Amino acid sequence: MTMTPIKAPPILSLQAPKDVSIDQIEAELSQIWESYRETGGNGDFPVATRATTFTFVVYEPEETQQLLAALGFYSGPIDGISGPLTAAGVRAAQKAYGMPRTGKANAELLDRLREEFARQSLNQSLQDGAVATSSSLKASGTGIADAIAAANPCRIIALCPTAGEDQGVKVQVSAYCPVHKRSSSTLICCEYITLRGTDAALERISGIITALMIEELPKFLWWKATPDADLDLFQRLAGVSSSVIVDSSCFAEPETELLQMQGLKDRGIPISDLNWRRLAPWQELTAEAFDPPERRAAIGEIDRVTIDYELGNNSQALMFLGWLASRLNWRPISMYQEDGDYQIKRVKFVGPGDRQIEAELAAIPVADSGDVQGDLIALRLNSTNEKADCGTVLCSETGGCMRMESHGGAQTGRINQVTPLFDQQTEQLLSQQLQRPGRDILYEESLAVTAQILKLGNS
Repeated sequence: MTMTPIKAPPILSLQAPKDVSIDQIEAELSQIWESYRETGGNGDFPVATRATTFTFVVYEPEETQQLLAALGFYSGPIDGISGPLTAAGVRAAQKAYGMPRTGKANAELLDRLREEFARQSLNQSLQDGAVATSSSLKASGTGIADAIAAANPCRIIALCPTAGEDQGVKVQVSAYCPVHKRSSSTLICCEYITLRGTDAALERISGIITALMIEELPKFLWWKATPDADLDLFQRLAGVSSSVIVDSSCFAEPETELLQMQGLKDRGIPISDLNWRRLAPWQELTAEAFDPPERRAAIGEIDRVTIDYELGNNSQALMFLGWLASRLNWRPISMYQEDGDYQIKRVKFVGPGDRQIEAELAAIPVADSGDVQGDLIALRLNSTNEKADCGTVLCSETGGCMRMESHGGAQTGRINQVTPLFDQQTEQLLSQQLQRPGRDILYEESLAVTAQILKLGNS
């Protein structure tokens, strides 16, 4: 179930980040392309042309990279994607501050970085240097991961809200071209518009931002925070976007925020969740287990579901249960949570023929949770009818399978292991999502059932 990870080709910089005024953006970009069209026509340089594919807007409130860069621990692109460079910068900061070198940022490290940045900012010369570092993009990188830009050349608008005094919006434009061997004579290039300012400052120019989104082409909005339907900036951007992309693995309060996603969907906003994409192999193997005709009839006998997931975020577990219930026409009727280490949720459903179904969701503490909080560990489907041929166990590791088998049940049935998905990196999932404009009906139907489950717990 693996895919080959994206390998970014070399990136050629046509224009390093250049400070411009808001009213100069289009003119500056046009001048870049005109310049290289003329150069290419003389044979001195490959013909470079702007991509006319789609507009990709990124709302980037993440401050870890900005703080690391300002304090000299990080020199990569400020793109909010935690790759090897970010992990190395985090480890360097952790070493400097005497913290365990995990390579993963946490609240303690962020607090220390903020304190150190505030202390250094008291010195005006240090402050000027920090701002220049944190607001610049290296010529070897971009505001979005090179892998995404290489696979999806487009116009990218990065919105970077900043703290502090409102001093208006600072603008940079730049252009980068992935160099592919097959088309080295013609370069299809990305153009970048980076806007930095306080939330209030960005709000003031929300109309200008939507005007920068290219007409008659798909428009994607990656909102890397909890979407706020009452925020004017979000309303404007979402209202013209083909898809609003979120990642529920980053939700601080998953249950509350999943309900908010349902609320946005009810308003007609086309939501796409990268974390939903991570469930694809589990969904495919579950469906595959009931492909044989002799097992297809037994699917209606399922009345016991157990889902184990990594402690920290239950979005995947809830969305998978919502997907399963939506496919099998189960109606949730109750949900409660038990006290204890595993934060067990028990959900009851009524299925066709008034069949009673019970599901258990358990949060399992693990030594290494990986880069995504809340990944599924194991799944078991079975029945109280011992003659039913519906027993199925899926797991991401041998330990998960062993726990499911020892957990009991009327039958063991078939067992499949979900291969580790190295293609589930944010860059890969995002690249796939950018090729799918429009609504995801399966996700929306599953989310609706997930919201019904959560509302039972809140009633």
